[in-house]
Amino acid sequence: MSDLLQPARVEWNRRAATHLLWRTGFGASAADIDLAVKDGLDGTLQRLLTPQPETPSFQAADKLLKQAALDSGNVLDLKAWWLHRLTASAKPLLEKLTLLWHNHFATSNTKVDSVALMLAQNELLRRESFGSFRRVLHGISKDVAMLVWLDSNANRKRHPNENFARELMELFSLGVGNYSEHDIQEAARAFTGWHVRNAEFWMNSIQHDTGSKTVFGKTGNFDGQDVVELCLAHEACPRFLAFKLLRQFVRQQPLPEHIAALAARIRHHNFEWQPVLRELFASQLFFADEHRNALIKSPLELVLGAIRSLDAKPQLQNVAKLCAELGQSPFEPPTVKGWDGGRLWISSTTLIQRANFATTLVRTNQLGTITVPVSRGPDEITDLAELLLARDLTDDAKTALQTIRQSQSGDANQRTSGVLQFLMQMPEYQLA
Repeated sequence: MSDLLQPARVEWNRRAATHLLWRTGFGASAADIDLAVKDGLDGTLQRLLTPQPETPSFQAADKLLKQAALDSGNVLDLKAWWLHRLTASAKPLLEKLTLLWHNHFATSNTKVDSVALMLAQNELLRRESFGSFRRVLHGISKDVAMLVWLDSNANRKRHPNENFARELMELFSLGVGNYSEHDIQEAARAFTGWHVRNAEFWMNSIQHDTGSKTVFGKTGNFDGQDVVELCLAHEACPRFLAFKLLRQFVRQQPLPEHIAALAARIRHHNFEWQPVLRELFASQLFFADEHRNALIKSPLELVLGAIRSLDAKPQLQNVAKLCAELGQSPFEPPTVKGWDGGRLWISSTTLIQRANFATTLVRTNQLGTITVPVSRGPDEITDLAELLLARDLTDDAKTALQTIRQSQSGDANQRTSGVLQFLMQMPEYQLA
């Protein structure tokens, strides 16, 4: 194993715990951080990577919200269901991985136009988020929402449609430059007849091309499953996936040596995610100083992180609308490439909207009812900065916060709210 992925020699404290929880979930409350510090790195990783039982209240709300979405057929109700899971689940890493793969296999309800089909795809991604990329890649090739999204019913023996074959290679498994146009054309033939009928996968044998195909220099009577396996066997596949994982969890622009190290572990573990993630999240690479507070929060990470950190009871549909305004609407990624993320989350417009979000959350009930944190010691400002920023404040920032706190009228909660608002509007709050 590369030295980069050797177990970290990290001082396990509140900041190390916060770094792990922020990257593997959506924010962290003071109680979440306390538990992580108490359990240690190994205990926290075991909890994050082993599905935890949900509370009865969570299960009841989950069932009601899901059924409401199916009954209404309204994608906003489906978004509310998933936002509830993202903010309240006992499995935050499972939900974050589901979102990662939703972006990877970007499919939008704007074209699919079916809450039931989008829900089914979401649940497929969740089932394999701790499981096997091999199984999810095979599953997505027969997923009805994906087949509708990429026009698979138009893929017929005499007129192959290349949409799915192209995205399978370019966006799902290999990346640009690791296949030829001939590979796509031949792979499209292998997927002919993979159709949808009555909202279910249908192998339309009449429209399937049974002739010999050549993909990546290998020749045979390949069907779609064979092509998926050829993609998984390609040397570029683990590198492509390593880049995606590193970009999500470690740094915006992974270095070649980072990609090579993680790709080797992905291949070693045969695309099984749980051992790969355990090694990554315990590694020197993950805990390196330069990788902390270094990723720009996505709209969901920004908004849901604040909600979780402040133990808020969210107004789910209002939260969904705000995230859409900030540029990230679940179940409606902008293109087949998903959300580009990183610095593209920030513009002159969205920066103002992000600042306004802090005011809306802290000063109104439009996004939810927050719990004003109780100070853990004599220095409330330092406590709140540690919770929301996980870094030391400059002297100028401390002075500004003290001035703001003293200038607030009203009771202690209102004064604390002023400090929260200022902290959440600082540039540092945009980073995790």
